[in-house]
Amino acid sequence: MTPPHRRMVHLAPRHGHPPAQLPAPQLPPTDLPLSLLPPPSLASLLLAAVASSPSFPHLRHLHGLLVRLHLPPPFNPFLLSRLLRRLAALPRPPLGAPLRYAVAVFSSLSPPDPFLAAALLRFAHLTQPPLETFRLFSRLRCAHGSDLPFLPFAFSPLAKSAAAARSLHAAASAHAVSLLLGGFDKHRFVENSLISAYVACGDVGAARKVFDEMLVKDVISWTSIVVAYSRIRDMGSAEEVFALCPVKDMVAWTAMVTGYAQNAMPVKALEAFEQMAVAGMPIDEVSLTGAISACAQLGAVKRAAWVQEIAERNGLGRNVVVGSGLVDMYAKCGLIDEARKVFEGMHDKNVYTYSSMIVGLASHGRANDVIALFNDMVRRADVEPNHVTFIGVLTACSHAGMVKEGRYYFAQMKDRYGILPSADHYACMVDLLARSGLVTEALDLVKSMTVEPHGGVWGALLGACRIHGNTEVAKIAAEHLFRLEPEGIGNYVLLSNTLASAGEWDEVSKLRKLMRIRGLKKDPAVSWFEGRDGFVHQFFAGDNTHPSMHEIKKRLLELREKLNLAGYVPILSSVVYNVSEEEKERLLMGHSEKLALSFGLLTLESRSSIRIVKNLRICEDCHLFIRLVSKVEPIEILVRDNMRFHHFRDGECSCGGFW
Repeated sequence: MTPPHRRMVHLAPRHGHPPAQLPAPQLPPTDLPLSLLPPPSLASLLLAAVASSPSFPHLRHLHGLLVRLHLPPPFNPFLLSRLLRRLAALPRPPLGAPLRYAVAVFSSLSPPDPFLAAALLRFAHLTQPPLETFRLFSRLRCAHGSDLPFLPFAFSPLAKSAAAARSLHAAASAHAVSLLLGGFDKHRFVENSLISAYVACGDVGAARKVFDEMLVKDVISWTSIVVAYSRIRDMGSAEEVFALCPVKDMVAWTAMVTGYAQNAMPVKALEAFEQMAVAGMPIDEVSLTGAISACAQLGAVKRAAWVQEIAERNGLGRNVVVGSGLVDMYAKCGLIDEARKVFEGMHDKNVYTYSSMIVGLASHGRANDVIALFNDMVRRADVEPNHVTFIGVLTACSHAGMVKEGRYYFAQMKDRYGILPSADHYACMVDLLARSGLVTEALDLVKSMTVEPHGGVWGALLGACRIHGNTEVAKIAAEHLFRLEPEGIGNYVLLSNTLASAGEWDEVSKLRKLMRIRGLKKDPAVSWFEGRDGFVHQFFAGDNTHPSMHEIKKRLLELREKLNLAGYVPILSSVVYNVSEEEKERLLMGHSEKLALSFGLLTLESRSSIRIVKNLRICEDCHLFIRLVSKVEPIEILVRDNMRFHHFRDGECSCGGFW
């Protein structure tokens, strides 16, 4: 028979729970009875039991045992803090009960323990709504006053809760109390938490002030400021801070890669990613996602393959987040079949993976494939469509003119899946109806929207009015757009072209005068083309800086002569400036996508296709020009603008003239 002190120590179930329902947690076997074990050994056993406890009731049993054993300080407060940490990590704790219990655990010690107070605040931050941490902090101060001196790390949960709440007032409050209750704002981990809180709340100035006043900065401090400048699109300042950072680790490099990618600086993002790899930094999911996003923005096929190779080499090729990004990347690079190959090769797929594939197929006009994949997705028990999935489905219906199907899925979204339509979903439906000639019905849908229409909704309506020549509705849509997006010059251009096509020249003149008065300037148009060596060439409208510009313009003139014979007449209304027709023709020939196309033809390998990515919507003249080039040159041309993909072949475009 096993001696009593060698048996496994069981905690008896309480409150009538039978053992079959609630197996009691165990302590490992010991050579001595628990009462004879020295406190360090007993604390070690209890710590292991707490760390592996699977539920709230089990932790309560362990707490009861801890109380009965009367461990002396510092073991008792330490174990109670670990108990709260484990309680915070448990899945789906009973609502309300854990916080009440955690407060009771803290209150069981007299006098109040500062270490346990910090653990209690951390528990509140991890398990409760953000501002509840501040309420709890106030309760502790009111209840205990000077009897409870707070430790420095008690203030980090306050700063983190302020960040989670995006409350600048809360961030300033956390900063103030850390200063007033002992000058803890000069502890590095508190300072770093305050920087992160101010960054999350959008006050980069306050974050920089904390940073500049730090006596000792670590890589977290430097990286937080880099992230701060990235978020306000000030990559110049981010570069300056990064250059001064004495130690650049993986996190710091990743901040630069993602900062460039998020601020539409894909070339620099890939340069930073390459430098990161050369520096021997580990590659993780976040840095890869930044590089993947940069490749997607550029449509750089060779770079895309290189990034995928790095993902595979680092064991991240089958990661769901990375895999979903690769699907999106290849789709945006114009390689929709390669995107499908990555998708099919993934063992684990979630809603983001499916949505990436669906949106990619939609951008390439493959509506039937979108619907088939959506049906495959909803047959799975473990994946439910989300709002992005339906944007992809509705976009596919819009590009294909599938009005009946679009109406069906728009209704299904709410009736079957409980997803309330957002302004983005309405924009897809307005685009579908209006492009199909149902302009009045589209306007009625806008008027009946359950959410406020944004610029995308009115922009879809205005774009369709240009196609169908409906100047009356175009003016209504433009009026709303001018109010919502007063500096959106593209809206003025669309309305001007619509009015010009209808011969309303007086209205066109008034509109152009309004543009001059408001000092509107078009966003700089830029197009990218990836060369044979993988180098991404960048062309701005009117650009003369490329080293091959002389050859590019010469080839462009040769193309123009060929196209003139094919019936090309420049669409001068694509130029919104009040200049001579001759000057308009000159400006049109300097558009960035034409320069990229000419360079592509100069460097083309036999039987290759040309892929161009543009940051803005392709103008009508460039669309006509490239369509005719695909007729006179035996080449397929893919252009991705900010609306969709255009596949030009044999004088036709996949968009059918609707974009």
